[in-house]
Amino acid sequence: MTMCSLLVLVLLLELLAPSLGAQLPEGHNEEDNVSSPPPIATNGQPFPWDQMRLPETVSPVHYYLLIHPNLTSLDFTGAVRIEVQVHKDTSTIILHSKALQIAKAELLAPEGPGPLQVLEYPAFHQLALVSNVLLVSGWVYEVRLEFSANLSDSFHGFYKSSYRTTSGELRFLASTQFEATSARAAFPCFDEPAFKANYTIQIRREARHIALSNMPKVKTVELPGGLLEDHFDTSVKMSTYLVAFIVSDFLSVSKTTSHGVKISVYAVPDKIDQTEFALNAAVKLLDFYDDYFDIPYPLPKQDLAAIPDFQSGAMENWGLTTYRESGLLFDSSKSSASDKLGITMVIAHELAHQWFGNLVTMQWWNDLWLNEGFAKFMEFVSVNITNPELQVNDFFLGKCFEAMEVDSLSSSHPVSSQVETPSQIQEMFDDVSYDKGACILHMLRDFLTPEAFKIGIVRYLRRYSYQNTVNTHLWDSLTNVSVHEKEATICTSSPKTGRMLAIMDTWTLQEGFPLVTVELRGRQVRLSQERYLKTHDPSQKEGFLWQVPLTYITSSSNTVHRFLLQTKTDVLYLPEEVVWVKFNVDMSGYYMVHYEGDGWPSLTSLLLTNHTALSSNDRASLINNVFQLVSVGKVGLDTALDLSLYLSKETEIMPVTQGLGELVPLYKLMEKRDMVDFIVDLFRDLIDRQTWTDEGSVSERMLRSYLLLFGSVRNHPPCVANATQLFKKWRASDGNMSLPSDISLAVFAMGARDPEGWDFLFEKYRHSLHTSVKSRIKSALSISPLQHKLQSLMEQSLGGEVMKTQDLPHVVISVSRNPKGYKLAWDFLRHNWHTLIKKFDLGSHSVSGMVTGVTNQYSTREMLDEVGVFFKNLCRSYLGIIQTYESIEENIRWMDQHLPRLQAWLDIHGPRPKPQPHEDL
Repeated sequence: MTMCSLLVLVLLLELLAPSLGAQLPEGHNEEDNVSSPPPIATNGQPFPWDQMRLPETVSPVHYYLLIHPNLTSLDFTGAVRIEVQVHKDTSTIILHSKALQIAKAELLAPEGPGPLQVLEYPAFHQLALVSNVLLVSGWVYEVRLEFSANLSDSFHGFYKSSYRTTSGELRFLASTQFEATSARAAFPCFDEPAFKANYTIQIRREARHIALSNMPKVKTVELPGGLLEDHFDTSVKMSTYLVAFIVSDFLSVSKTTSHGVKISVYAVPDKIDQTEFALNAAVKLLDFYDDYFDIPYPLPKQDLAAIPDFQSGAMENWGLTTYRESGLLFDSSKSSASDKLGITMVIAHELAHQWFGNLVTMQWWNDLWLNEGFAKFMEFVSVNITNPELQVNDFFLGKCFEAMEVDSLSSSHPVSSQVETPSQIQEMFDDVSYDKGACILHMLRDFLTPEAFKIGIVRYLRRYSYQNTVNTHLWDSLTNVSVHEKEATICTSSPKTGRMLAIMDTWTLQEGFPLVTVELRGRQVRLSQERYLKTHDPSQKEGFLWQVPLTYITSSSNTVHRFLLQTKTDVLYLPEEVVWVKFNVDMSGYYMVHYEGDGWPSLTSLLLTNHTALSSNDRASLINNVFQLVSVGKVGLDTALDLSLYLSKETEIMPVTQGLGELVPLYKLMEKRDMVDFIVDLFRDLIDRQTWTDEGSVSERMLRSYLLLFGSVRNHPPCVANATQLFKKWRASDGNMSLPSDISLAVFAMGARDPEGWDFLFEKYRHSLHTSVKSRIKSALSISPLQHKLQSLMEQSLGGEVMKTQDLPHVVISVSRNPKGYKLAWDFLRHNWHTLIKKFDLGSHSVSGMVTGVTNQYSTREMLDEVGVFFKNLCRSYLGIIQTYESIEENIRWMDQHLPRLQAWLDIHGPRPKPQPHEDL
């Protein structure tokens, strides 16, 4: 073991250590406390609870919440009355509060109101309300609290957002983002998902503003001083993280679904004309879910609000979903095909949550995937049916590849993982919970059949409506539904539904995924499985076994055959000898496949001679698998590169983008000109066939955008000439000329190569009201070769005046991928580290994305040491740091083992160097 490997192991142990003593049962009471010195409250007294999780001595029944934000002083006051049910005699109520000033606390008991002593323990964000009377089991009491705080400067809790009008006026609004543990920063509450309750909310505001919350407004009361108080209807039972309220000057447009639900889209006044697409999409999707789940949406309205400052993509607050402006606003003359797809998908995701997550909620954050994996999966199911023209099935595969990238590291975690602290909970919002969760559900749906799967999940939703669930509740709901028993003749044993728990536990309770090795010997297919892992430590692979629903086709049969691999090794028998066999048909399963013997040469030959004999997803999965197998030494690099040669004939988006996704990082690692020349030459014909228009299907348009940008920044002469000419015309028109939206990024990228063009684009960014245009300009600015401009771009994003700070992670990662900017991005991340973790939170996907995104191309021991020195005394157990070390170590190993072979292969297959000079981008 190298010192680097030892460091990773130490860090892993540090990460795991806090959780070893934190695995409390789902229900725990005060008698479960370990014997240890009690924590000390802020006033010096012992704090009467020493667990991160709240006791179940009492539970909330109903919150009566009054909130009054002041958008001039940027603070808020509030009062909450909480009806609590007592489950065990006690004199103490423990609940959450974070950075709130508690002005008053009292208990309404049968014998009358009385004061409550307030003890605070900020380390756990907890309050202890101590009564001088005993709270009796079975009784309901009422707690009353008054509080105040500043509107948050971050993107969570009750926070301030701002925007500028077209006249330049700066306006403020206040909005909430409570998931996962930030409701406690807006009002005292039992801030755990299992403590569901009803909410009756009132909001005070000035007349120039409106207020929104989860439920419809029932009345407005005029108060002294010109204030108004909006009263909202009582909510259904829900978890704290789904509570939402907004005070703003938004305008709205509305429609009613066929089921009678009022849909409204809210945005700042200057952008209200960009809301029609989202409104129509939401109406169609909510009607779809109403019918598909056969469970009526339980609220009378669904609002969708575009928030100018928003860290994540969107949030599923029940009845008031919130979004980034780029996730909701669309202009048919400015927005691209990818914008249309992205907006539809994010709305589909949040509306799916109204059932998966809101109606039925995970018991604790360890099963976050029950929310997020389902919502991600249902994006594709719903949009495929409601908007077939968007061709979403072309893009699902990419989610599985993204999940596998993280899941192939030894620092990955099971889909269902023990977590306790807010930072650990934040870390669960990653590709494993979202994308792996969706991919194993897709595999399960294919295994059971779509019809049986739907029956099971509807049963799950009905059985647990307004309740909380764990993994086993889902598997119980999926038992006794039809599976592929008609194909049992080809299985060693028929997959019975009674084995559902045993099958799916192997996918949710252990990290990683299987590599299935296939060896064809006559009619025999010999199978074996092991964990696919990029570490070279064999002990990390021991003890892993999955029940794998295999699918396959052969050279003699396009019929999809099935086989449940339940053991380490097995053998299946074909009816006849075949030339090739392709497992994991359309990559419906979450596993990789290695073909021993003549397997890879046979499939490579097939692709080179008749690639359309396999589906585009099958071709994309072969590309992904063969290059990933190089990393673990299962195949030689020349085998993968030989297979990639077929790409010169490829035209479909998934194989093309996957091919580029595997080949371009090789160039980034070796920084050799002949490598990028080879890649451009491989796709030259396809690039040259692209038109500089917005014609074609969504997939064709997205592929065109990708290829023309690639050709432009890689200096393919026809692309450079066309993009440069179009930029000159666009600039001469002062940006008023209409550019085809799908090719505008390539055009802007050419313009950003010189200082004058960069400055012109920045000014257009400053004044544009179209988020899709701003997004493309931002990307173009970040891939400029001008280093001083790249530095300025990151600083502008951090400042938040012209470029919103919400976009900083994207900007930093994009700059880091630029050969002229990767060192700038690393230095920027280090110099601004404390500011970044204060703004975005250490455990957030934003911070982990920056850490891994900035460093994942490093491939030298010098950079590994530099990264290690910086993080040595900071958050060493943070998962993003551990993944960073692993990725750099993998890059170093790859370079040591494969660089000479890559150069030798290129000497034979690569194009001759071009005589004209290039500027590497």
